[in-house]
Amino acid sequence: MKILVTGGAGFIASHVTDGFIDKGHDVVVLDNMSMGHLKNLNPKAKFVLMDIRALELSKLFEMEAFDAVCHHAAQMDVRLSVQDPLYDADVNVKGTLNLLQNCVKHGVKKVLFASTGGAVYGEQNAFPCDETHPTQPISPYGITKLSAEKYIFFYSVEYGLKYGILRYANVYGPRQSPHGEAGVVAIFCKKILAGDNPIINGDGKQTRDYVYVGDVVQVNLKVLAYEQNDIFNVGTGIETDVNAIFRMVNASAAGKAKEVHGPPKAGEQRRSVISSAKAKALLNWEPKTVFEDGIQKTVDYFKGL
Repeated sequence: MKILVTGGAGFIASHVTDGFIDKGHDVVVLDNMSMGHLKNLNPKAKFVLMDIRALELSKLFEMEAFDAVCHHAAQMDVRLSVQDPLYDADVNVKGTLNLLQNCVKHGVKKVLFASTGGAVYGEQNAFPCDETHPTQPISPYGITKLSAEKYIFFYSVEYGLKYGILRYANVYGPRQSPHGEAGVVAIFCKKILAGDNPIINGDGKQTRDYVYVGDVVQVNLKVLAYEQNDIFNVGTGIETDVNAIFRMVNASAAGKAKEVHGPPKAGEQRRSVISSAKAKALLNWEPKTVFEDGIQKTVDYFKGL
């Protein structure tokens, strides 16, 4: 199968690209390199430097005749989306529509879409929440991801485009960027290994569901082969707070960092944890990586940089 992976020089999508290639698929990576890195690119993948909003995208689809698109490229910074919702919508909505239009125009059979299991639900009223939980995003980022899901559903109804939507929990692992606000595991790894003290926002008791990137690769492979249109949460169903992350990374890195707290970040969700029972029932997928093992693999990666 020939697959276009958008954002394939980035953290998650580069691992997914590796997984597709390992299974014998022909992969083209599209990335504008705003967040991606050349070192993440699989040498067996064809690389195209392009933005998902580009008009030239149509020529690429015509030339390559993709069977499937795995769409990970996005503006993914929640706080940036609050500061500049127009830019967030331009990338995450307009860019996705450009892809979907070309999928229909050029006969793509299926789209896999990387959505978010935290931001689309907003402040949860059930823990862990499943896919039937109300979607009440409280950030422009969450709104644009949910909008993209709705557009994908429209293209399925109107044009018969097959889809699989993956609502990721907090993905961590090797290649994650330690810069910016997202990716607390990577940020802690980088700072502690450098002998610096990371700052924990607020009391550090805000929780998230952390899923290892290797497990995310496996669910993408499962959904690619799954013949029905559906939405799946991708997480562990386990809450871990930021203080626990700090202590785990500090211990794995044999660090001497002290637990330092700063002011809380405005608008940050207090709790987020999702159930992947549906993925287990329909895809026979569940996360295999024990959190401590995943943390150690991530620390070891940063040690090698």
